[in-house]
Amino acid sequence: MPKTRSIYVCNACGAESRQYFGKCPTCNSWNCLVEQKIEATETATTRPSMKSRATTSRKRKAPAQPRLSLTFNQIQDHPQSRIPSGYYELDRVLGGGIVPGSLVLLGGDPGIGKSTLLLQTANQLARETPILYVCAEESGQQVKLRSLRLGMGEAEASIHENLYLLPETNLETILEELESLRPKVAVIDSIQALFYSALTSAPGSVAQVRECTSALMQLAKKENISLFIVGHVTKEGAIAGPKVLEHLVDTVLYFEGDRFASHRLLRSVKNRFGATHELGVFEMVDKGLEEVLNPSELFMGSHEENVPGVATIVACEGTRPLVVELQSLVSPTSYSSPRRSTTGIEYNRLLQILAVLEKRVGIPLSKLDAYVASSGGLNVGEPAADLGIAVAVAASFRDRIIDPELVLIGEVGLGGQIRPVSQMELRLKEAAKLGFKRALVPKGQKRGDIGMEVIEVGRVVDAIATALANSTQHEPIEATEQ
Repeated sequence: MPKTRSIYVCNACGAESRQYFGKCPTCNSWNCLVEQKIEATETATTRPSMKSRATTSRKRKAPAQPRLSLTFNQIQDHPQSRIPSGYYELDRVLGGGIVPGSLVLLGGDPGIGKSTLLLQTANQLARETPILYVCAEESGQQVKLRSLRLGMGEAEASIHENLYLLPETNLETILEELESLRPKVAVIDSIQALFYSALTSAPGSVAQVRECTSALMQLAKKENISLFIVGHVTKEGAIAGPKVLEHLVDTVLYFEGDRFASHRLLRSVKNRFGATHELGVFEMVDKGLEEVLNPSELFMGSHEENVPGVATIVACEGTRPLVVELQSLVSPTSYSSPRRSTTGIEYNRLLQILAVLEKRVGIPLSKLDAYVASSGGLNVGEPAADLGIAVAVAASFRDRIIDPELVLIGEVGLGGQIRPVSQMELRLKEAAKLGFKRALVPKGQKRGDIGMEVIEVGRVVDAIATALANSTQHEPIEATEQ
């Protein structure tokens, strides 16, 4: 009779240990080891000894096995065209469309719109080919009710004939249906709800998530089925389950958004078939998600009334340039320690820029509160936004209004110098397309013929002087009588 033994698997990194520890010895995370019981398939009485195996190998020599490896030139080319999803923004994030036989992991906060996006995508794909939607967390009636709310009931009958719903959580049943139907694209919603009956652990555990994903990956590669897998996220914002789950799949997408805003951001953090950190923008409306084809207008803010401390930058998310408005407010503090607050900007980056402004430019900010935010709540993490942040803070300190037709692009070094950034020509073309007339860029930055005035600066003090030279003084607004 096979014996059972216990191993402890880390929820954070997937490392295995034979003994329980309060802290994972691999990733140093606390209280993350989960017990998993496995059956020993080979015992000491049935396992041959080292001496007997060595004697057997000397008596009987195994025949030479054929070589399985191939040279690069021996591998035949099989060009595969990508499958259009029906949404340009999703195809952009995936690198140009759905790659046949690929695994795409989609994560995001609860209620952000993951299931809505995949249900709408499945509805678009069903116009051409059969699609299987595995609804492990809902019944078929609930999914159909949601689809009717999204307006899918008005579609032609051919779409309804090609869209198959499977309310099932048993992995074996799902694999059998995939082998029987053989759809080009299938959706698993969600991987934490599936279970493999051969394992004793509960659905959503480390072992279940890892084994279910591995089995789905083998079938997808064998039958050339593209799989979309929905994954829940933890309180920290990471995809629940071991990191092995992200290593198994080909593409990892995060669906982000503010619950107080209508727009949603689809971001690629891993993609074997395209550029990483690509960004797609959607808007949540009463009929589901609609793609935003010109997201720069969403993050530019309103220019009906110019206010001090507002600067415009051009950020690049993957291969997409985005014109983003930065807002800054500098005010006296009533506390012994001034406050620093950011929205969409890295906090430590702001502290570094404030230190450069005080040391290299001479702006006394050590006793002033400083607030910086990006319009629309877009997370801008690249250094190309440094120059815009510095000029916006200086303009707020001087209470000056920056020219609304000026964009600022550049990285600020600790010595006060302006450093070059990547994809400058792409950024300037996007700004010129939206009507901007002037741009402040690092000195010596290579660029082509843009069709706008480009001013080169080498130090942050020169950039502030140039940006504020054509600025206007802000006049206090008087309250209107009601």
